[in-house]
Amino acid sequence: MRVVSGLTLAAALAVVAPKIGAQQMQDMAKAVPGGGITVAGWTGKVDANEEKNGMTVNSAKFAPEKGGFHVTTGPAITYWNPKNMATGNYTVSATFMEPHYMNLNDHPHPYGIVIAGNDLDNPAAMSLAYCNAYGDGRFIVRGFGPAAFQISPRAAQPNAAINKAAGKDAPVTQEIAMSVSADKISCTINGTVVASYDKATVVTAGKLKSTDGIYGVRFGHNTEAVVTGLSMKKD
Repeated sequence: MRVVSGLTLAAALAVVAPKIGAQQMQDMAKAVPGGGITVAGWTGKVDANEEKNGMTVNSAKFAPEKGGFHVTTGPAITYWNPKNMATGNYTVSATFMEPHYMNLNDHPHPYGIVIAGNDLDNPAAMSLAYCNAYGDGRFIVRGFGPAAFQISPRAAQPNAAINKAAGKDAPVTQEIAMSVSADKISCTINGTVVASYDKATVVTAGKLKSTDGIYGVRFGHNTEAVVTGLSMKKD
């Protein structure tokens, strides 16, 4: 019986292992044909781990779209225009529409707003914060300072305010905003504040240098969405 059990386990592992390997391969960033940034004034930076795998800004696509931008990734990446600065108390917002939910992957990947960008061209000194939504009703709030750090819990958090796609390849839209007040940093999705944090816990060593800085957008890998209405207003 022991021999049979051992053989059965070995056989099961032999079947499962290729599937695990295939899933890991599928989840790797896939370069986008005809990639690059074609919106005047904008630039971008792929995550450090993506660079190690040979990915560059030309492995994703940031193109003009009526009223905004059409983003297709590729590697996880942050995009910004150096002229887009926010200081003091402010709100940065935009609308993100996935025309075909999960068309480039087999599970949800996030997208959203970036604020407080400083030294973005220097990987050894950069800092920023972002709030991203998933088309399955979850969100994350994280940052770089310059190493990646968590603001929300490690696992993406569900919230009833976040829209869910009807299914794969269905459209889904999120209105995402990040706000800075005298003592808080908050994320609002579809008109509901889904998370708020004490500024003092985020502007600190190893996290943000300041909440003043460049704003932009961020996308996970193998994701496509249209961004419209990116704007900043003083609060």
